Amino acid sequence: MRSIDNCDLAQTTRLRDRLKNGGNMVVAEGYLLELERRGHLQAGAFIPEVVLEHPEVVKALHEEFVHAGSDVVVAFTYYGHRAKLKVIGREDDLMELNLRALKMAKEVAVKTGTLMAGDICNTTIYHGDDPSSVEEVREIFREQIEWAVQSGADYIIAERFEEFGEAKLALECIQQFGNGLPAVVTIAPHVEDKTKDGLTFPEACKRLEEAGADVVGLNCCRGPSTMLPLLKEIKKVCKGPIAALPVPFRTTSEEPTMEVLTDPDTGMPAFPVDLPRFFCSRTQIAEFAAQAKEIGVQYIGLCCGNASHYTRLLAEEYGRKPPASKYAPDMSKHYRFGNKEFVKKHHTPGQQD
Repeated sequence: MRSIDNCDLAQTTRLRDRLKNGGNMVVAEGYLLELERRGHLQAGAFIPEVVLEHPEVVKALHEEFVHAGSDVVVAFTYYGHRAKLKVIGREDDLMELNLRALKMAKEVAVKTGTLMAGDICNTTIYHGDDPSSVEEVREIFREQIEWAVQSGADYIIAERFEEFGEAKLALECIQQFGNGLPAVVTIAPHVEDKTKDGLTFPEACKRLEEAGADVVGLNCCRGPSTMLPLLKEIKKVCKGPIAALPVPFRTTSEEPTMEVLTDPDTGMPAFPVDLPRFFCSRTQIAEFAAQAKEIGVQYIGLCCGNASHYTRLLAEEYGRKPPASKYAPDMSKHYRFGNKEFVKKHHTPGQQD
């Protein structure tokens, strides 16, 4: 394992090189809900025990997302921090979980020629007016960042922050402990159009950019239709690359986040187990990608609810042709709904060659 003091200089520039001069990145997130859906993660605590219990499943999902067009393998350390593991009595597994997740991600990234990102996130214990809380969160960030550096991460994602203060602290820790690695910092846009500590999302992103974040933006909570208006405002005030990673659910102005979607059949909250009825169509995801590209979003992806077919659509809209594009739908070949000449030739008795 490499020394923190010997991080490859070229490695620290890979993200920046990809984004300079208007370049873009497709980034598959969404491991949490996808692995819950597949029966390997418990909704509620949402802790990535699957990294220890079924690592082959995580590795396969990494490979699946790259096959679909992701330029980055994100180590599955979201909610794999000390505070969350303490909730389920597995704090002693903290280092092993993080190092395994990072090693798997790095192996897939090297094999596929993609970037590998370390990941830190909202801690659920941050209280900006409590110095002891701030120091506890700082320590959580420090250890995960240092493990990511040691494991060869190309950059660090700091994601899903509800408060600007915690996002800023995460950025400061990346700058202090990340040995020069770039920082992508994203805010979670809940129902109100501002952070929990009172900043509008554009102002929060602007301040993070001015503080040195390489990419700023929004991830999680809101679907494409309720995140796009915010992205337009963020782009107006930020000079550098902005990120957009909504959830692929049909949120509305009345119910702008996945957490407040109501199942019309039961009148109960859909989050988390009944969210599937609100999935966006593939056409809606393609339209989101096209609009995001027009706005100028350079760092594009999807968060909770993402799946490989959605990632392929983002990649294609952003000019890629990933391996999965070989299998993109072509209904002209369908025996019933296809091109008339094709149907006549291949599916009419006596017409086959």
